[in-house]
Parts: sequence; C-alpha cells; structure tokens
Amino acid sequence: MAPAVLIQNLQKCYGTVEAVKDVSFEVEPGEIFGLLGPNGAGKTTTLRALCTLTTPDAGKIEVSGVSVLDNPRLARQKLGYVAQEVAIDKVLTGRELLQLQAALYHLPGAVAKQRIQTVLDLLSLQEYADKKTGTYSGGLRKRLDLAAGLLHAPDVLVLDEPTVGLDIESRFVVWEFLRKLRASGTTVLITSHYLEEIDALADRVAIIDRGIVIATGTPSQLKDRVGGDRITLRIREFSPLEEAETAKNLLQALPFVQEIIINSAQGNSLNLVVTPQSDALITIQQTLNHASLPIFGIAQSRPSLDDVYLAATGRTLMDAELAAVANRDPKAEKKQNMR
Repeated sequence: MAPAVLIQNLQKCYGTVEAVKDVSFEVEPGEIFGLLGPNGAGKTTTLRALCTLTTPDAGKIEVSGVSVLDNPRLARQKLGYVAQEVAIDKVLTGRELLQLQAALYHLPGAVAKQRIQTVLDLLSLQEYADKKTGTYSGGLRKRLDLAAGLLHAPDVLVLDEPTVGLDIESRFVVWEFLRKLRASGTTVLITSHYLEEIDALADRVAIIDRGIVIATGTPSQLKDRVGGDRITLRIREFSPLEEAETAKNLLQALPFVQEIIINSAQGNSLNLVVTPQSDALITIQQTLNHASLPIFGIAQSRPSLDDVYLAATGRTLMDAELAAVANRDPKAEKKQNMR
C-alpha cells in the first residue's frame, strides 16, 4: 500500500529566504502524523506545497500514490486542507457555507446534502447550522472550517495549527474529533508548535527546525532516544557564562549525569540529562554547595518532546519561537504570502 503522504527532499526558497531546505517524511494511511516545530521552521510551506498552493523548487510529493506535481487536480481530490486562518464568510449560515463549498467541489446535489448532514453531525454543529457564522464563537468557526475540509471525504486531512487561539475546552473538542476521525480510517497530517497537542494526538512525529527534519518517530521513541530524567538548574536568575561553565564541569563528574547543555537563551541555565535516581537533586545541591555556588532554581521531570528538540538543536522550542520573532523579516513574509 502506498503511503498516504510521501515527501522526499522538499526544498522551497522565497528570494534569499530558505523556507524549506530538505524535508522528507512518510505518513501511513489511517494515522495522525504531527509536524512539530517553531514558527518559521518550514511547517506551513511544507503543507502549502503538499496541497498544491505553492510550487516547490525541488523534491517529490505524493498523496495516496498520486504525484502532486504531475497530477495536481487528482491530488486535490484526495486532500482536505484547513489553514491557520479560518476561511468563513460571516454573512452566510453554516449550512449555506457548506453548500457553497460542496458546489466548489462539484458534488452532485444528493451527495452534497448527505455529506453536509454527515459533517454537521460529526462536529456537533446541527443546532448552529442555520445561524449566521458571524455569530459563531472561535471554537465553532474552527469546527465549521474542519467540516468544510472534510466535505468531499478526502483520504488525507491536512491541518495547519488547528487550535491556535482556541480556549482549552474548544481545543479538547477538536482533539476528540480528530481521534474519532482517525478511528474511521481518515489520515490526518497536523502541524503545531504546541508540544502537548502533538504528544496527545500524534501516532508519529517529525520535528522540523530551520527547514530541515531533525527527528522522526513515535513520541515515546523520540523521548526514549533522549534517555534519562531531565533536570533544569539555574545558578542565578541570569548567570554569567563562566559561572555556568564552572557548574557544568563540576556536575559532569557525577556518575548519574549523562549530558549537560548550557541554555544561553534562558540566562545560562543548565539542562541536564540524568540516570533516574531518587537522590539526584540532593547530590547536585551538595556538589554546588561545596563549591560555594548558589542555586536560584532546580526542577526534575521526565523527558518531553521539548527535551527532544533541545537535545537536537541546543535550544528549546520557546527559545526558537522567540528567535523567529526577533529575526522576522516583514518584507520576506509579505512576498511569501503573495505567492
């Protein structure tokens, strides 16, 4: 059986900006596959290329064995796409918007009526269907956008940051819907920079950083590869680099310490990977006390997807988000949005 989605060596530049440098991954039929990475990592550009909304500079893209580049019309029939921004005309009712969408898909009248009924039921929108969408809450607008993306019964539903801006309750509603969709056999490809969202939903994950896939696997596999517990240590709220280096050299000698990274973006805090043991924090505190080094804060936890990202890049996803905001080029973004 062909992969639901196949992307190999995808590349895309906007002028001098390399949005996607080298992205490759496969999505199996009937799974939820997550693309995790900070804003500006290349997630949206990858999805836009997959959905025929932009032409890549190089690479291979297939949906259910159909080449997106050679046969885009057939590929679009197999895809449902829900973008970050909700595409809803506020003067239409929910039902009218779905009827318009059905006409754009060239669905026969009887088929359109049945499919509209199905997606309204699936997303619990019946009681709102004949109300104008301008009266909908953010969560209802997103659910209606999802309904529109599913209307033609695609093989693959592609979601770009589907819960951005939603409250916790609305996010959980979307999560439960996606689980039901997977159970029905639909493949879901979802991008997010919410760690807990990908961890909770995805069967497998590809982590993207600066236009390159840096890790692929199930959430458990990725976290197991990092190994050990995580300890975050701050000598001071903002430690001098020399002091952080001194602490690092002292703690590296401890037998249970596997790895230490100094996180310069967070005041030269120390991120440790340690063999799980009950007295790790006490031993670290004693070691630093003997060296007359203070402790501003210390915490221990199990590995997370953020630890996977940190181990691969030397920075957390939050650090990457902040760096992307600081380095954002409005002119380049404007050009990208126009293409």
